[in-house]
Amino acid sequence: MKEWSKERPILVAGAGISGTNAVRLIFETGYTPILYDGNVKLDQEKVFSKVGRRDFELVLGELTEDVIRRVQFCVMSPGIPLTRPFVLQLQEAGVLLMSEIALAYHFSKGRVGVVTGTNGKTTTTTLIGHIMKAVVPETYTVGNIGTPYSDTVLQTTDNSLTVIEASSFQLETIDEKELVPDLLVLTNIREDHLDRHGSLKNYSDIKKKLCTYMRPDQTVVINGEDEWLADLPDRTRARVLRFSSKNELEEGCFLREGEIILRMDKEEWDLCPTSKIQLLGMHNYENIMTGVLAAYALGAPVDVIREQILSFTAVAHRMEYVCTKNGVLFYNDSKATNPDSVVKAMEVVTPPVVLIAGGFDRHADYREMVESFRGKVRYIILLGTTARDIADAVAKYYPLPTALVSTMAEAVKEAKKAAVPGDTVLLSPACASWDMYPNFEIRGEEFKKLARED
Repeated sequence: MKEWSKERPILVAGAGISGTNAVRLIFETGYTPILYDGNVKLDQEKVFSKVGRRDFELVLGELTEDVIRRVQFCVMSPGIPLTRPFVLQLQEAGVLLMSEIALAYHFSKGRVGVVTGTNGKTTTTTLIGHIMKAVVPETYTVGNIGTPYSDTVLQTTDNSLTVIEASSFQLETIDEKELVPDLLVLTNIREDHLDRHGSLKNYSDIKKKLCTYMRPDQTVVINGEDEWLADLPDRTRARVLRFSSKNELEEGCFLREGEIILRMDKEEWDLCPTSKIQLLGMHNYENIMTGVLAAYALGAPVDVIREQILSFTAVAHRMEYVCTKNGVLFYNDSKATNPDSVVKAMEVVTPPVVLIAGGFDRHADYREMVESFRGKVRYIILLGTTARDIADAVAKYYPLPTALVSTMAEAVKEAKKAAVPGDTVLLSPACASWDMYPNFEIRGEEFKKLARED
């Protein structure tokens, strides 16, 4: 691990939650931050309030050459694309770009696990934390799940475990030599964020990069059925464990006649039937198997793993039951930010479905998603910048009655008008929220509030 200078400031780009937490950590560890944000209209008092102090340099608008010359590296907030002009300026000047989670890892103690992939990250991270908390009381779940790593890292000890949910945006600027986790989990690779990463191969490589310098005493858990992860054993010296919902494995975790089986180190355990799991759908059984292998690799006893998976419940905004109104069920699946997530929702939702979808445009292909509506969705309500694109895909691949609206309030009002007793109203957007909301959580909370209103 490189030593950092306390004589030169550290630049933090982006004044959101990730950036302001990074500034606090830089202060708390004896270094000097400079916080930069391109928004000249940013409320400076709010920024000072979030940091909890005001004795630091705050640069808004243009990033000057003077600042670039003075800093030793730049901590990038994940929402900032690397194509921004100021980022190119930094790179041309030879300034290292660093992720907020790499910044925090520099000060971390104890063991560290990283969970990434396209779908299932939050559920898997939460489940690993749920299991391991029963074994390691000092277990922290951080990262893309909601709590910045930099907010908890100074609480870690030699006995603690930190499980980080990492998005491709957070991994993009990580030097894999600077973050070598004890455990790496790759849930799956699906088409996502191609507007930022350019190709599925590039996106996949970003997800897999942390395995490069892992050691034989460390573990990688992968989906054994995912073709984009098939090359991973050739990329790492770590032990690779697989899970499968389709095939019985010589070693790993798999399904057999409705039972979750763990077969490791020449022993086999029948953990539980899927009927006793409090999550719906094959994708969630895969999340459970992922968590089982991760917890086993981290040293959790099998009886504890079994007990904890049986008590685990769904996370907010992922097929979350909201209410029943006039015989109509309402479900919040706001975390479905790509088409594949909606396909998974179609596997478990109770039809007939009145679907609310649409959001920020990430140039996805909606064909498979629309085809999954067959026999499930009877009416679709679309909003956001992708509304017209999804409507065109519906018309082409599975024609349905379709309504285009401008706001979530209009969408829920239309859904309530269209739904009849026995229907399910499902918010499952297939898109990010950024065209209308800061994040999927706020989108989901608004949907829940509107659904509960008379």
